[in-house]
Amino acid sequence: MLTDTAIRKTKPAPTPLKLSDGGGMHLLLKPDGSRYWRLNYRFAGKQKTLALGVYPTVTLADARQRREDARRLLSNGVDPGAERKARKAQLTVTTAVEVDTFEKVARDWMAWRDKRGETAETTANKDRWRLESYLFPQLGLRPIAEITAIELRDVLRLVEETGKRETASRTKITAGQVFRWAVLEGRTHSDLTASLRGLFTTPKPTHRAAITDPLKIGELLRSFDEFSGQFTTQCALKLAPLVFVRPGELRKAEWPEFDLVNAIWRIPGERMKMKAPHVVPLSTQAVAVLRDLAPLTSSGRYVFPSVRTASRPMSENTINVALRRLGYGKDEMTGHGFRSMAASRLNEMGWNADAIERQLAHAESNKVRAAYTHAAQYLEERTRMMQAWADYLDGVKNGAQVMHLRRSA
Repeated sequence: MLTDTAIRKTKPAPTPLKLSDGGGMHLLLKPDGSRYWRLNYRFAGKQKTLALGVYPTVTLADARQRREDARRLLSNGVDPGAERKARKAQLTVTTAVEVDTFEKVARDWMAWRDKRGETAETTANKDRWRLESYLFPQLGLRPIAEITAIELRDVLRLVEETGKRETASRTKITAGQVFRWAVLEGRTHSDLTASLRGLFTTPKPTHRAAITDPLKIGELLRSFDEFSGQFTTQCALKLAPLVFVRPGELRKAEWPEFDLVNAIWRIPGERMKMKAPHVVPLSTQAVAVLRDLAPLTSSGRYVFPSVRTASRPMSENTINVALRRLGYGKDEMTGHGFRSMAASRLNEMGWNADAIERQLAHAESNKVRAAYTHAAQYLEERTRMMQAWADYLDGVKNGAQVMHLRRSA
């Protein structure tokens, strides 16, 4: 016989485990930590299995009661599985139109958000993955207005118990967005996550590793010349420190966005994290890298296409994998680290902090001030700064003791 303590203490294994409770009932423990009640029985000479629910939403006592209910039907010559299907069919006919299930509402929320176009593609994909992986399997068919905070808490704790505390915390955040939208649409009464505040400790922010010491910057840049992988990857490595855009903005760069004659890269708002168009002045060094690459990829859409198909950009892990091949660990340098490298050194060198922030395409925290901020702000100064930065990188790459970079007059 099972106990709640035994169930909670049993850890997932590489293959599914069956924890028997007798009477044909067992708890199926899957490798991902999910737990499902199952009842094996025979009817009309055939072996069958009946799903009794998901633990801990369906408690041990609830599962035993459902087992007894099924056995009672069997004693009366009724197949419990067939009887359940008949009830579901009737329920579908009578309530399908009226009931807003959690999955239906969540998918409507995702469609509404996609239509607005204000959320980065990567963020939307991660929210969809969390919903489909952790919330839909256990809460998807439940009417959203009937879900309780305890039910949601138990589902989130299942995720946490697999060692994915940060994932559990972020899944709660996604669930909260769905509930709050549903409240505004009149499809449920409250945001259940409000009562779950403090359920998880807030994950500590992770600071992306970056090299900022001039001597080590020089070593890093010299290593790019020795890179033996794909030429497109080598060019991406060389261009990254010269433009210091976000990794996603670099790998998805498209040739029509570049004006090499006037040395300007115009990134459309839909590809930017903050959904605002961005202008990147190109140094002569950056233009040279792009001209070297143009004969190979400019006939297609992407500057850095995937090695598998030119119809897609390079993988989001390509730059980081290349850095690992060059001997730089994830705690030493990352693709995002080129932004920190530039921001740190340029601020130390005395460049206008506002111009640096504009070049990094950071959001303006002051809403009044943001109303006057646009892609070309500080463009003349940023153009001088980007060329001076590229010249500085050349200096440290060539071994010069260039410790300070003075602003041009």
